[in-house]
Amino acid sequence: MNETGPTSAHAAPAPDPGPDPDPGGRDGDAPARTLYVLPLVVRIERAAPPARTDALETAARAVLTLLADPRTAAADGEWCERVRVWEERGIRKVVRRARGAEWRRAEALPGLTVTGRGAEVRVFPPVPLDAWPKDLARLQVSGTELADPEPGPGPAPRSETAPETAPVPVLWLNPELEMSAGKAMAQAGHGAQCAWWALDPGARADWLRAGFPLSVRAAESAERWARLTGSGLPLVQDAGFTEIAPGTCTVVADHPALRR
Repeated sequence: MNETGPTSAHAAPAPDPGPDPDPGGRDGDAPARTLYVLPLVVRIERAAPPARTDALETAARAVLTLLADPRTAAADGEWCERVRVWEERGIRKVVRRARGAEWRRAEALPGLTVTGRGAEVRVFPPVPLDAWPKDLARLQVSGTELADPEPGPGPAPRSETAPETAPVPVLWLNPELEMSAGKAMAQAGHGAQCAWWALDPGARADWLRAGFPLSVRAAESAERWARLTGSGLPLVQDAGFTEIAPGTCTVVADHPALRR
């Protein structure tokens, strides 16, 4: 997994930021704005690394699980203010890897672990970009690349009555981009978050009750990608910190409730 770095998405607007809780500044200088990043840690044991698509889907569900958690969603939740400020300032995400004792130390920190078919991803409330907890800061962002077993995850589910529409949410990846697994996990998380922002409260509640089912797939062709990016669905444009150029469209979040 190559360096993912912090990434940002530009799509549905974040909630009203309100007053800045981190005024910063000193000696009459202009106030400093603390930048936050959302850490995600994927468990990669040498003997049993997760499949790539499973890791992407689990990362996306981890982001959704944190957003829906009462510690985030409740106005007096312990993570609410940090998440609010992080959303205001760019929803940056960094994916790191852990195994063995590293993973056990990460699990001891406040956060949430989400499991997929074989993948495990732990998401943590946002931390200042330059003040990570030491047990997360020491984790690597580079390492073994992930792959899908042959013949791959297969196509996304299709609706029998509307072939262009999937019966479950699909996060469509730009088929022309080459991204490391960590970078793609961050982008899948962006796409899930943009879909969450775009949904009304009832659709959010339905998705939560169902356990956040979703698929992550590359669009089948450039023509299909062009239709998706022109559909009006939430679109992620990367900030360009790592791997790809600023403004590159990486993910389209296709939730059935957004097509009604």
